[in-house]
Amino acid sequence: MKFEIEHIDKKSKARAGYFITEHGKVETPIFMPVGTQGTVKAITQEKLRDEVGARIILANTYHLYLRPGTEILEKAGGLHRFMNWERPILTDSGGFQIYSLSELRKLTHDGVEFQSHLDGSRHYFTPEKVINIQRSIGSDIMMPLDECTPYPCEYEYAKKSQELTSRWAAENMRAFEKSQTLYGHEQYLFGIVQGSVYKDLRGKSAKDLMNIDFHGYSIGGLAVGESHEEMYDITDFTTDILPADKPRYLMGVGRPENILESIARGVDMFDCVMPTRNARNAYLFTGSGTVSMRNARYKDDFTSLDENCDCYTCKNFTKAYLRHLFNTKEILALELATLHNLYFYLNLIRTARKKIVEGSFLQWKNEITQKIMLNKNSIEEE
Repeated sequence: MKFEIEHIDKKSKARAGYFITEHGKVETPIFMPVGTQGTVKAITQEKLRDEVGARIILANTYHLYLRPGTEILEKAGGLHRFMNWERPILTDSGGFQIYSLSELRKLTHDGVEFQSHLDGSRHYFTPEKVINIQRSIGSDIMMPLDECTPYPCEYEYAKKSQELTSRWAAENMRAFEKSQTLYGHEQYLFGIVQGSVYKDLRGKSAKDLMNIDFHGYSIGGLAVGESHEEMYDITDFTTDILPADKPRYLMGVGRPENILESIARGVDMFDCVMPTRNARNAYLFTGSGTVSMRNARYKDDFTSLDENCDCYTCKNFTKAYLRHLFNTKEILALELATLHNLYFYLNLIRTARKKIVEGSFLQWKNEITQKIMLNKNSIEEE
């Protein structure tokens, strides 16, 4: 996969670059909206592309395997055609979902047995099977099967888990190399660094993966309960080890300030359900803090949600109208809120890239994160 770094911030590890897949060029740093089941909830593909400006989205191997299933995906010609999305798609391995099913799964040397959260049916994922499922999906970037450790996690468990993830990583690569793409476009495989909050395990994991030589590298197992300081420290430590000439992806992170701080530590790619999930619960991100559109103070507020935002929602609708939609449970509320939150995230990361290129990223980042932290307690109760 072609990956180029165009600019590096002189006062931090932030970098601006791009990677190219056969479904398009993606400028980095980048945020990937989460489309777990082949859809980013509450927004159409057209608006996701044209109004939000999403360049790449994330879909989930576990959920797509269960529904609609690989047979339907192959008949459709892959997920791109099935969902009518012509831009790149990244699929995770389903490891995090299986981690969340701790009471319904059993780890073995060779893979993981789990029960479907839908009907209780039993399934078994091995590294090879996860690769084959993602071949059926046809994603541009695939993730290997790994184990995401809980937090807190005892050292001995984290060590065994890291060794298991490294062993599976090698098996994933072998399965990748012996299988073929199904739809005529190249697919790429990233490794996932694990090791909980233990730096020696993180270092061992990163070096194991680098010996396998993946197309890019992900940092997994964070944002699972550890402090922000621990997350930043592990991220900073890991990006120092990972090769500079390949993309770095911090999985499942996070809040706007988490993203900016992680960009400063050398991360290129992000995903998180927060903007879409918060939107569906009427919590909207603005330059002045997070607001709840169910709050009574907005019932006769006919100003824009965010006067400094030029998204479709802010340009066309008032706080009073958005509150009315949520209070009457109109479906349009979910679409307008989702569009705004995703635009906020994508615009934030586009601005971060611009500041890196201009050479003013660190100062801008510090100003923005300070403002966010001052307003962190501004989430308003209904």
